Amino acid sequence: MKRRYFGTDGIRGQSNIFPMTPDLAMRVGIAVGTIFRRGNHRHRVVIGKDTRLSGYMLENAMVAGFTAAGVDAFVLGPIPTPAVAMLTRSLRADIGVMISASHNPYEDNGIKLFGPDGYKLSDDIEIQIEDLMEKDLHTQLAKSDDIGRAKRIDGVHDRYIEHAKRTLPRDVTLQGLRIAIDCANGAAYKVAPAVLWELGADVVTIGNEPTGTTINLNCGSTSPVALQKKVDEVRADIGIALDGDADRVIIVDENGTMVDGDQLMAVIAETWAENQQLRGNGIVATVMSNLGLERFLEGKGMGLARTKVGDRYVVEHMRQHNFNVGGEQSGHIVLSDYGTTGDGLVAALQILAAVKRTGKTVSEVCRRFEPVPQLLRNVRISSGKPLEDLQVQQAIADAEAELSKNGRLVIRPSGTEPLIRVMAEGDDRAQIERIVNELIGMISGVRTAA
Repeated sequence: MKRRYFGTDGIRGQSNIFPMTPDLAMRVGIAVGTIFRRGNHRHRVVIGKDTRLSGYMLENAMVAGFTAAGVDAFVLGPIPTPAVAMLTRSLRADIGVMISASHNPYEDNGIKLFGPDGYKLSDDIEIQIEDLMEKDLHTQLAKSDDIGRAKRIDGVHDRYIEHAKRTLPRDVTLQGLRIAIDCANGAAYKVAPAVLWELGADVVTIGNEPTGTTINLNCGSTSPVALQKKVDEVRADIGIALDGDADRVIIVDENGTMVDGDQLMAVIAETWAENQQLRGNGIVATVMSNLGLERFLEGKGMGLARTKVGDRYVVEHMRQHNFNVGGEQSGHIVLSDYGTTGDGLVAALQILAAVKRTGKTVSEVCRRFEPVPQLLRNVRISSGKPLEDLQVQQAIADAEAELSKNGRLVIRPSGTEPLIRVMAEGDDRAQIERIVNELIGMISGVRTAA
């Protein structure tokens, strides 16, 4: 079933343009509040946000929706996504909400939802929410004396800071390390530097002056140039780049070289395996993770289970098959021993622990494998279903056969934009460039009926 509002990570779009309007946000609040209003207790929702200007508007709209449905709203203010997931469980809330468009520019915003267990909602529940949103919600409103209350909760930053600090092994401190951290002018601009400093590091912070319109702007994990310059300027041992809601992380080593999520997962998997902490004898990643990671893990006697793109699907597989490490190449890393969703800061702390314990530089610790050449290109489509064209399907089959065991081909529609993503990787760079360009040309030239 095609979903009307939800994509691969909640509802997302440009602020004040459908579906990211206050009217729809309020309807989401009423619908979700109705579905999760179970039992006779006072129901509660925790609502966090990042630092986008539109967060004020959507926060108030969602508070109105939830309270209209008879749910008490606990308003957290700017706080990382993983903190919302953690506080949903800690405060025994019935539902958690994060208002954020993650790594997108400030013009966008989104709504992420967590169940009472702190995990993102399943496709089935999201479809139930959409179905209810399409109905007359007036019948779902609470009686006058059952309307919910709203209040801002203090001390939530301190709770998350202590939670994050406890994930660093007890025998490790960050004393002697100079750490440059880029908070992306986003949700972690207060808590992330505090965690690192309290653990003993010398901390240099950038991207910590949000104005409502500067989130992810030339900063953060999607634009690490500023952090690379800062690492060189202050001679930092490591740079940590978070994204707007701090559920992603990219590392910059002491030489200014960027380290992606695949390398970070390799470090954590091997380190945890040595400490007999790793479950599942491997990790979970998406179809976009580099073939080099898969080969590295195989060489260490571990496996790589792949899912479709989206950290939600990674987490579902982890839960079903008892893995405790998973994530995406983008730096979305989930460590289920410590949380229920991606946490950029907690993942970074695991890397710092490996650096401290080995006494090696970040460049030595974080270069676990040589990535296979990989090329990703997007085709924008305005209409039609080119992937259903027989000629395109045959071309894809031929390309897959040509790559065989020496590479991989992944072609998929985007979950958030009118794009088809074409990714190929293999040992022969010229070969994958030719294959991608040929497929791009064929897909672009096809116009089939919708």
